[in-house]
Amino acid sequence: MAAEPQPKALTRKPLLLNKVEGSQEVVNMAAIVPKEDGVISVSEDRTVRVWLKRESGQYWPSIYHAMPSPCSCMSFNPETRRLSIGLDNGTISEFILSEDYNKMTLVKSYQAHQSRVMMILFVLEMEWVLSTGQDKHFTWHCSESGQRLGGYRTNAGACGLQFDVETRHVFVGDHSGQVTILKLEQESCSLVTTFKGHTGGVTALCWDPIQRVLFSGSSDHSIIMWDIGGRKGTAIELQGHNDKVQSLSYAHHTRQLISCGADGGIVIWNMDVERQETPEWLDSDSCQKCDQPFFWNFKQMWDSKKIGLRQHHCRKCGKAVCGKCSSKRSSIPLMGFEFEVRVCDSCHESITDEERAPTATFHDSKHNIVHVHFDATRGWLLTSGTDKVIKLWDMTPVVS
Repeated sequence: MAAEPQPKALTRKPLLLNKVEGSQEVVNMAAIVPKEDGVISVSEDRTVRVWLKRESGQYWPSIYHAMPSPCSCMSFNPETRRLSIGLDNGTISEFILSEDYNKMTLVKSYQAHQSRVMMILFVLEMEWVLSTGQDKHFTWHCSESGQRLGGYRTNAGACGLQFDVETRHVFVGDHSGQVTILKLEQESCSLVTTFKGHTGGVTALCWDPIQRVLFSGSSDHSIIMWDIGGRKGTAIELQGHNDKVQSLSYAHHTRQLISCGADGGIVIWNMDVERQETPEWLDSDSCQKCDQPFFWNFKQMWDSKKIGLRQHHCRKCGKAVCGKCSSKRSSIPLMGFEFEVRVCDSCHESITDEERAPTATFHDSKHNIVHVHFDATRGWLLTSGTDKVIKLWDMTPVVS
């Protein structure tokens, strides 16, 4: 189905604070340095850079370190200043940054994967380094010894990785569109369950340990909210991007989800509203409104001497309907449809103006975002893009 027109952004907008430029290739990941006017970035140009803000107001590298292979991902722990870097050759290298962020010292490197490292998480409480790779493996290592503790083979290469410290559950989202939940022990893991809801690969995961909600973003342009803590199997769809969702972050204090995508969109979702599950699409051989046969229903076409019609579905009630009985469009924000979607005529009449009120704000970053990092203490958002540029945004007008 063709992309629906994007809704107009609300008047409140993020304020662009600064641009960090100088990388020769795509910046695959970057993070704001807590309590400092600084940014750490890793790039396809094989460099690790720590950028500190100078008196001129511009960011300049205080560290410029070349790695043996393109840098695909990173994880930075501010408490220990431990920087874990994943490389295209499957290696994870760990460094300690000095207190003034002017020096990085190699601690250890280990071959975690047979090909590109896709995502890294450092878990201080367990001294574990969790990682996923293009080699279709999730692995975890002891960060003190560098020893491999275990692994699990996924259906496809995995870009999504989250961990719940309390229950030791790890969430792995892969390119097949599946989310795998594993229970980790010190040197073993067991499969808990799998979630299947996306029609495209999972590109990003975000975990809210307080509400016990998992968010998954996908190349199918959608986000799914999996309410694990509710214990009812509720899955809410969020439709607000015109291209693949690349990265997710969550503002716990305001219960707002931040999603960024290849369409350049920054979408701020209000998750402090009671949302509704989208209905399952019903099967029928004829329109469930006017009883006109669909084009494969030869018997009814012959009996009624009518031409078969194409089948559509109402996004609000899920009924199978013909084009004539679903000629209207409407946004249904509480169902996650911030764009206008097809609804049957009766559902269109039943939707009130209050129900059409947006539950998200839309902003154009003007670059194809590959990763996002949110600093809740300052309300700053960092976006890194395929245009080799890092942008810093003040989100306090919209995340408050």
